[in-house]
Amino acid sequence: MITMMRNQVRSRGVWRRSQIFRFCEWLIPNKDFKYGRSPADYVNPQRLATATHSLPILTRFFSTTTEPRPQLSPDLIKIMEQRLFSIENRTSYLQRVLNQPELSPHEYSVANKELRKLRDVMQLITELRAIQKEMAELELVISECRDDKEMQKMAFEELSQATEGEKRLQHLLLKSLLPKDDADERNCILEVRAGTGGEEASLFAMDIFKMYEKYSLMKGWKFEVLDVAESDLKGYKEASAAVSGPSVYGNLKFESGIHRVQRVPATEKSGRVHTSAVSVAILPQADQVDVQLRNEDLKIDTYRAGGAGGQHVNTTNSAVRITHIPSGLTVSIQDERSQHMNKTKALKVLCAKLFELERCRIQSSRSKLRSEQIGSGDRSERIRTYNFPQGRVTDHRVGITSHSIDEVLQGDGLDSFIDALLLQQEMDAVASFSSSLA
Repeated sequence: MITMMRNQVRSRGVWRRSQIFRFCEWLIPNKDFKYGRSPADYVNPQRLATATHSLPILTRFFSTTTEPRPQLSPDLIKIMEQRLFSIENRTSYLQRVLNQPELSPHEYSVANKELRKLRDVMQLITELRAIQKEMAELELVISECRDDKEMQKMAFEELSQATEGEKRLQHLLLKSLLPKDDADERNCILEVRAGTGGEEASLFAMDIFKMYEKYSLMKGWKFEVLDVAESDLKGYKEASAAVSGPSVYGNLKFESGIHRVQRVPATEKSGRVHTSAVSVAILPQADQVDVQLRNEDLKIDTYRAGGAGGQHVNTTNSAVRITHIPSGLTVSIQDERSQHMNKTKALKVLCAKLFELERCRIQSSRSKLRSEQIGSGDRSERIRTYNFPQGRVTDHRVGITSHSIDEVLQGDGLDSFIDALLLQQEMDAVASFSSSLA
């Protein structure tokens, strides 16, 4: 339709009113034709709304609303365009490689895997190039029909919408180009430990552990309990689980730290509010190729399991303790009746811990050591507070408060905190990306 407009102007010098009406009738049902996809395909607006009041800077860049987006700096666009050009060239090269008949199966697999990783970015680049081409045509129409004010007004309106579409795609492409943690796509090991607060801390550790279990089931992830050490009041002194699913570690990694609770304990008879703490650690699971365990580096002990569990408890050496001699890490599992199954679980946890230590060594600027991650268990090191008398949950890193504590502990309200923390990570990456241009 736009090409037809330009041709009519070139041949006749004007555009008849009837043709303008035809164009408007075509434009109205197709007003979103240049976007291709709705912004809701990229971000969940309901989740994002919960963080809007505390994170205005984040929503300026990644909001799903129709309000104008801020213009990226020319330097940032220049650097981004260079990367987009490199991606386009690389995609063309990989497509040529895949068409070569003499390619070996291994070479085909490697090239095809890389091409799949670039597919989503290339789709955005294709949309961006289409909009930029359309903008150039609209600017040409405006310059060629200066005497037709109605025509110019209509073209200006289209150009304004196209400019907003270009900004939206530029922000999405910037987001896709930000550095990513390779471990985000991995499964994870969840560890919860009672800290300051005695039995009340153990009871709250059980609540937190079950909160993550419900959240995982809600997400469709697999939640496998590895080990639980109960307290006298049936709380959890320590508990660990393996969580499996798409991007599990990337979603849960910011849950690591001290979770503080303020409530009247079940053991408190005078009604006083106590403050206790629980430490949470989220470790990415390691593949066998990531961590090489040698038998001479492992000390494996078996012993009789303790606690309730039937006739096998305290009668068979089913519990397993594995010590990694070079690092000094020790893992004990007694959850299963089978010694073999306990050993398998213990090796999985040990691999995750060793993999995290290696990641911390190589990427110290992007990760923290496990001891720093979970803190000392002291109440003052909290990342989140669960205040039962006030019915609120506050995340101190992004300043977000939810007044539905029961909903959070059921796993339903946890997304508002996780999404806000992921957005904060994105904005930190944008700031780092921009500062690298200086």
